[in-house]
Amino acid sequence: MATSHAAPASTAVHDSGADGAPGVIVISSCTTLGTTLMVQLAGEIDHYSAAPLRALLASAADTGCTGLVLDTARVTFCDSGLLAILERWPRHGRRLRLVNRSRPVQRLLNAATAAQKQPLRTCAPTSAATPGPSYS
Repeated sequence: MATSHAAPASTAVHDSGADGAPGVIVISSCTTLGTTLMVQLAGEIDHYSAAPLRALLASAADTGCTGLVLDTARVTFCDSGLLAILERWPRHGRRLRLVNRSRPVQRLLNAATAAQKQPLRTCAPTSAATPGPSYS
């Protein structure tokens, strides 16, 4: 039986952010089906605007939800704030499924996957005696 979760159907959080542009995330739908939480997101997800989603997921985990289905079809922007949420949920054996990935979400996931595959490169420190690159 599907039940409504603690978040209202249209929770919007505005954050001016460092660049002056408002960051808004909308939890447009939030229901549970057994121990699975199903959430539809819309808007922009960054570290600051993701606070209500982080709180919702913490509450869901505390009440025994072990599955999460995130519908991101209407997400127009996302950054590492979303990645942090996606990495945190599966801890303690919880399951995560992303459905209807928007273009920004898919781009972020592709970039994160590519970054994990890149070997870590270190550079040797340069000294004052070492000539720099020539731009002539």
